[in-house]
Amino acid sequence: MNDRYAPLFTPFTLNNGITIKNRLAVAPMTHFGANPDGSLGEEEAHFIEGRAADFGLFITAATLVAENGKTFPGQPHAIGQENLPRLTALAERIKKQNAKAILQIHHGGARAADFGLIKHPLAPSAINQAKALEDSEIHAIINAFGQATELALQAGFDGIEIHGANDYLLQQFYSAKTNRRTDQWGGSPENRMRFPLAVIDAAVAAKQRHQRDDFIIGYRFSPEEAGEDGLTMHDTLQLIDRLIDKPLQYLHVSLWDFYKKARRGADTNQSRMQLIHERIGGKLPLIGVGNLFTADDLIAAYQTGWAEFLAVGKASLINPNFATLIKTGKEEQIQTAIDLERKTAYRYPEALWQQQLQGPSWLPPLKGADWQPRDV
Repeated sequence: MNDRYAPLFTPFTLNNGITIKNRLAVAPMTHFGANPDGSLGEEEAHFIEGRAADFGLFITAATLVAENGKTFPGQPHAIGQENLPRLTALAERIKKQNAKAILQIHHGGARAADFGLIKHPLAPSAINQAKALEDSEIHAIINAFGQATELALQAGFDGIEIHGANDYLLQQFYSAKTNRRTDQWGGSPENRMRFPLAVIDAAVAAKQRHQRDDFIIGYRFSPEEAGEDGLTMHDTLQLIDRLIDKPLQYLHVSLWDFYKKARRGADTNQSRMQLIHERIGGKLPLIGVGNLFTADDLIAAYQTGWAEFLAVGKASLINPNFATLIKTGKEEQIQTAIDLERKTAYRYPEALWQQQLQGPSWLPPLKGADWQPRDV
């Protein structure tokens, strides 16, 4: 290994005593590769094979906790005992690569309509095609997150990550743009964050029932939203104040650009990453992310001191052996764009490849194409 990158391979011990072998994580990636019933698909298994090697953490694709939150075709399920064989096989596949296996658990809320899979999606309020959730339905979804955590424990995962980012249900509850409720679940910031905090409590309760202090629970969030009433950095810093009081093991920010500065609600001369890290104040480690494509990108981001861990998504899609290339001193072989002539090298599920061909900003750039990250 090039000594320049050695800091990326130093261990970190979480507050529950579990040591992560290095500072590299595979970001959760939508792969469209599960079978229609949410079971482990052959394409999904092929996609995952080797991608966790030499990473400290491997965070799975957003995994569904309730049928009414299904957002993607080929989305994995963690809903009931029927999903346990699939989850067990997935956890084993990741852990055989010597990475900590983290199951990301997810409900799409209003965005369950994105691919037309749910005719009448559920959301905090009646927005777009969505129906406002009844109180009983809210409690049912909270319980579903607890059940998904229970399944992760039974399946042998090292932990779970609660998906509170990217305009999905937990973020919809916290955002005044999508939560217009006037009951205990809406109105003030304290009421709007009640749902995501209750989801955390349900996951922690499952962990405690199993007496598994070693089980990791993380939380992912998006720091800002565009538009009137969208989340601001001030809103996110308020949420962080509550998150660091919960028995979590890490926080994970969802960003398109690691260095992007705050838009509003805080010092706009500072980066979102820096503001968030300073607010956490060392109480939890932070996973940073955002178009980090090369070993030099990673070490530069790490040396800012704004994140204890760094996650890669696009870089892992382009380079299925990304961390191994750095660890073995072959970082010059890392590619930064998808070459359409090398389809089989990427081991994409076919549905994901068809998305890639369209060149969306949430997937890696295509070789020779003009590509810009989204400004969010």
